[in-house]
Amino acid sequence: MSSHHIVRDDQEPALIIANGAECSKELMGQLLEWSPLVIVLDSAIERVINLGVKVDVLLGDFDRGLDPEQYRDMQYPLEIVYTPDQDKTDLEKAFDFLIDRKFPAANVIWATGKRADHTITNITNIVRYRDKLKVVVLDDHSKIFLLPKKFEKWYPAGTPLSLIPIGKVSGIHSKNLKYELNNDELTIGYRTGSSNEALADGMVVIEHREGDLLMMECFD
Repeated sequence: MSSHHIVRDDQEPALIIANGAECSKELMGQLLEWSPLVIVLDSAIERVINLGVKVDVLLGDFDRGLDPEQYRDMQYPLEIVYTPDQDKTDLEKAFDFLIDRKFPAANVIWATGKRADHTITNITNIVRYRDKLKVVVLDDHSKIFLLPKKFEKWYPAGTPLSLIPIGKVSGIHSKNLKYELNNDELTIGYRTGSSNEALADGMVVIEHREGDLLMMECFD
């Protein structure tokens, strides 16, 4: 799994490896194959190195006594980015780094599982960066991303799809879902669109008028 960079195109999504529960080697390998840049958050570096992954950027505040210089030779050429700002999480700092480097998109793994507060924060931060960076969070059970006002994608019948509002989302319409939405409103903590599914093979269409709506493609 040591090799990536089959493409060196900044238009491809960068890969951020956070410090939550590990995904499968198969998923990581698929993402590494197409990632022009691999960023690892400081607290995950030992686990990543043990998997034989080539790292481009080691980023974090290094506040746990970690000496990043010890990895420079074994991961050469490694860029070490010190981000001491305590008002942002390391994942947010990685997003800021990619925005500064003009990357349009990022895939994020190891961002779920383990601590629930970290999982919730990592997922909802997709919304904060909606106008600057296209973010997709992936694990072995789901692919999570923010929907545009109109979303269309082909799915096989029975594909589990969950719609999760961040705050309140109104004016939601859908086509080809088992439980259709017709000018509906979803509100986090009160009514969400979890455990829906594609009704038939074909295009699923989801539109909404106001608010931030996450899609979770689920793999049970």
